[in-house]
Amino acid sequence: MDSEPFICEAAMRMFAEHGITVKPEDFLPFVGAGEDRYVGGVAEKYNFPMDLARDKARTYQIYGEIVRGRLEPLTGVCDFIAKARSRGLKLAVASSADKVKIEINLREIGVPADTFDVVVSGQDVVNKKPNPEIFLTAASKLGLSPDQCLVVEDAVNGVAAAKAAGMRCLGLTTSFSAQELAGADWISSTLADAPDEALGW
Repeated sequence: MDSEPFICEAAMRMFAEHGITVKPEDFLPFVGAGEDRYVGGVAEKYNFPMDLARDKARTYQIYGEIVRGRLEPLTGVCDFIAKARSRGLKLAVASSADKVKIEINLREIGVPADTFDVVVSGQDVVNKKPNPEIFLTAASKLGLSPDQCLVVEDAVNGVAAAKAAGMRCLGLTTSFSAQELAGADWISSTLADAPDEALGW
């Protein structure tokens, strides 16, 4: 799902509660790097001495309220998952977001967490994307080597992490342009029109 506009709105509201006006573009360098950097990086830009645990929890509280009934799976997601399953492929969520956000997202789009063999959150790793640790952790939990894995990513930091992990990558142009995601092996506008070879290799 594309949760970016909603987490951006939630973080902006959180900062506003502290009397700080931030702009959506302030968050762009930190997309896909986990909420610690997402809110922390913007706080640093404005020299705001935030309490990370408190302010992140408040951001998630606002986020949970504003996404209710508004989050939907991106085009082709459910069919892509079904196609992967029909081919006997293992599935993992490897998100830099905290577990609470992953749970909200999956609940809102109607895809149960047990659809996946493994769910790895940003809290399960030390180093966030573009570091490859989260993808390597997911592969390890799946019992797979990196060269057996395909990463589906829509963020520049995520594509960089996938390639650093030694994995193939399908880049989706839902948040960034094809040029910005040029490091991916395949690029598609949605999972509905993803090339078959992205799953067929």
